[in-house]
Amino acid sequence: MTTLARLANEVPLRRPGEAICDSVAVLVLIVAGAVAALTFRNYGLGWDDYTHAEYADLLLRMYGSGFTDRAALSFANLYMYGGGFDMIAALIHKVVPLDVFETRRLVGAAIGLAGLAMTWRLARLSGGPIAGLAALLLLTLCPVFYGHLFMNPKDAPFAVAMIALMLGLVRLAREYPAPTPVTVVIVGLAGGAAFGSRVLAGFAVISAVIGFLPLILDDARRHGGGTAARHVGHLAWALLPALALAYLMMGLVWPWAVIEPANPFRAVTYFSHFFEKPWKEMFDGTLISVPDMPWSYLPTLFMLRLPEVLIVLAAFGLAGTVVALVRREASAQQRTILSMLALAATLPIAVAMVKRPALYNGIRHFIFVIPPMAVLGGIALAGLVRRSHGAALKGAVLALFAAGLALPLGEMVQLHPYQYTYFNHSAGTVRRADNLYMLDYWGLAFKQASEGLHAYIAEHKLTPPKGRKWKVAVCGPQRPAQVALGPDFTIGWDSVAADFAMTLGEFYCKGLTAPVVVEIDRDEVIYARVYDIRGLSIASLLATPAP
Repeated sequence: MTTLARLANEVPLRRPGEAICDSVAVLVLIVAGAVAALTFRNYGLGWDDYTHAEYADLLLRMYGSGFTDRAALSFANLYMYGGGFDMIAALIHKVVPLDVFETRRLVGAAIGLAGLAMTWRLARLSGGPIAGLAALLLLTLCPVFYGHLFMNPKDAPFAVAMIALMLGLVRLAREYPAPTPVTVVIVGLAGGAAFGSRVLAGFAVISAVIGFLPLILDDARRHGGGTAARHVGHLAWALLPALALAYLMMGLVWPWAVIEPANPFRAVTYFSHFFEKPWKEMFDGTLISVPDMPWSYLPTLFMLRLPEVLIVLAAFGLAGTVVALVRREASAQQRTILSMLALAATLPIAVAMVKRPALYNGIRHFIFVIPPMAVLGGIALAGLVRRSHGAALKGAVLALFAAGLALPLGEMVQLHPYQYTYFNHSAGTVRRADNLYMLDYWGLAFKQASEGLHAYIAEHKLTPPKGRKWKVAVCGPQRPAQVALGPDFTIGWDSVAADFAMTLGEFYCKGLTAPVVVEIDRDEVIYARVYDIRGLSIASLLATPAP
């Protein structure tokens, strides 16, 4: 037998359906990358962008000075976060012909695209090609997740690092008890990047410890407790390089964490209590102080802000996990993988419901649970397709899936570039949610509002009063407004002496009795307005909300 024939017998070829799924998945990634490349400049700055850019400069100065310049280690409270994303963006800014904030948007898109690709591989490894493609589509067409990739410098990179870590853990389960060097490196690098982004990465460790129990118990049942204990010991020994690699990686992206070994624990303590002056946020039509949000805050918003198709399929995936654990129909390896995914998708939400920390800005702090939800949904769809007898029934299942995806896709197009404000159709979309919940809490609409003001001034050939720049009173994030408006404008809160007023469409910004010169809206919802207040006496831009 020739070498070629021998290989043909030893390596089974992919079936046509699998090859099609993989090809479509690659096409989805290419299309997503092309859309991101064409649109990343459309996303405005949020409240934190300017400060994070400053943090990046301080971190690079610290490394460049050989740690003699240590200002980064006491900057605001950002030293308690990792700065990996910020440093990458700052370094890339030095070599690309984009301004610093455009570079940050581009880097966010690139990291997000990597996260989509890893989610595909994770789901494919866990449930096969159909599961991989379905999970990729569910996550790509999740507007909240997609929108945050471009402009969230903390939560989105952390979510991608958690995807990579879960990919490493699933590989670990498949290779138990002797992981390959590639898997050890993935777990080490991803673990370090995740912990170096946010201390919430500890949830991944808990998910792994609990999730591996079915595999260890099955090993003990089959081979005896002594053999199972040796396998666990062998796994722990094999992961020691991953632990060292993770610590080095964490120190690189979060240097404050390794200055003193106890610093990560200090960060946990710091973030376990609300660290800012409490403010109120709109939840279900009521203004509530953020430390007093009800236990229902997260589950309510997840039900309203994720696409219905993702919610339904993720629920099927969770139910399938319970069935697999109770009936033991799946292999021990598969039960471990499903358990880890289920815990990754639900444990952080459950803990928040019980502990009730200060909650605000919707679900942005918890978007890292959406990828495992998508993977569970992909596995569930693959199971439904396998169990559907006959081409007609399979076609009906896939048609329903496609219809479910079409709903968020249409909203993503309509809301662009504010996909992160999405509410699903069961919530009445943003049109109904506008008076009940926060929408543009990052203040991204100031970019388009500023462009509109520039166009208005140019169209009407207006010139500022002699001897000074245009003055714009801003209700919303000040620095993003200044960056968007440019050097020919002076901004501030003072509306008495201002020429124009720029306000977000949120409850804390008052609607003014003045000519509206720019209006940014989506689905009949106002995201921002610019008023001409020259010659008017406007005492304040802030509304006085009812107690």
